[in-house]
Amino acid sequence: MEHNGSKAVRQNRVRELRENRLMTQAQLARKAKVALRTIHSVEKGMNCRMDTKRKILLALGLRFEDKDQVFPSSLSMFGSESTFPHSHS
Repeated sequence: MEHNGSKAVRQNRVRELRENRLMTQAQLARKAKVALRTIHSVEKGMNCRMDTKRKILLALGLRFEDKDQVFPSSLSMFGSESTFPHSHS
């Protein structure tokens, strides 16, 4: 497991997906109808309510069902293979 000098907080993929869509944090916050500081906190790995996750996912053009691939659960912190189960080869 990579640490990159960070705490044990598991990073989510919100920043990666936002940047892939060429969106700023402010644009994502407006589209998701959440505060800019919420986007900043979420991208830093802070936890948020399920409703906030839903708003962010929809603003990124994703489905709520994609939440486990964007927001890894605490149960899958120690193995990426449980986060992306289709890696069976």
